[in-house]
Amino acid sequence: MSDPLAQIVSLLKPVPSIAKLVTAGGTWWVERRELGSPFYCAIVEGRCLLTIAGRTPIILESGDFVLVPQIHEFTMSSFEPPPPGTSSQRLETGPGVFRLGDPDAPSEVTAMVGHCSFRANDKQLLSSLLPDIVHARGERRLMDLVGMIHAEMVGGLAARDMILSRLLEVLFIDALRSTGGAETSPGLLRGLSDMRLAPALRRIHQDPSGGVSVEELAETSAMSRSAFFDRFRRQVGVPPMEYVTGWRMAIAKDLLIRREAPLVEIATRIGYASASAFNVAFTRHVGVTPGVFARTD
Repeated sequence: MSDPLAQIVSLLKPVPSIAKLVTAGGTWWVERRELGSPFYCAIVEGRCLLTIAGRTPIILESGDFVLVPQIHEFTMSSFEPPPPGTSSQRLETGPGVFRLGDPDAPSEVTAMVGHCSFRANDKQLLSSLLPDIVHARGERRLMDLVGMIHAEMVGGLAARDMILSRLLEVLFIDALRSTGGAETSPGLLRGLSDMRLAPALRRIHQDPSGGVSVEELAETSAMSRSAFFDRFRRQVGVPPMEYVTGWRMAIAKDLLIRREAPLVEIATRIGYASASAFNVAFTRHVGVTPGVFARTD
């Protein structure tokens, strides 16, 4: 598999933690503080506000989908939120079903909300390559996928965990490929949407064992070395060789965790001439030797 986006999501290994059907009426708000927890929401009916710390509030409407790969603090609320200091009204009316606001007020908003986590050891590096937020409108597939995840979470059927993992991977990929371009925060998607940088990124992902330099990657992109270096750092967020090293180490960590290959084979797969050279590079990058990492993970 050499598709960069599919590789990133596959290595992140998203797993579900919470899936809820939420209705709300009257004036209401709900706050979430979850360090680094990925969050997604599909609005089935109505309109509300999503406010992420440090960002302009986003209006969410029927048919909207939002994904935040790493979130530290956010609130969802009615357009006229309750007065400051008002406690959040939240009532569980059934398994995975919650009511926000005045329970006697007409229901004005219905949303499917979910939280998940990443099992990847290198989740900070991998998720840093994704946009800060994805906001899609009118993407029926995303709405259907969220509905399938919710149904699977509450259904308790056989092979539930496997199906949920696959559905989450598809949800992430579908959501991420619905965005891109200059408006996206620096990262892999912004780089892949750049016609000059995309060939170099695909080359890095297609053959992590190949010896590459900034000059070779610049040639792949038909650019001068300096222009390529500056453009890559601006669009992807890190210098080219830092990206190459980070990607190689993410692969190495996954292989070490799965214990499917000896050290010398792992070294060869990610472009090091010997196990000792890989050992030195891994220790410098991660802070422990590959052997210690594999034993302590």
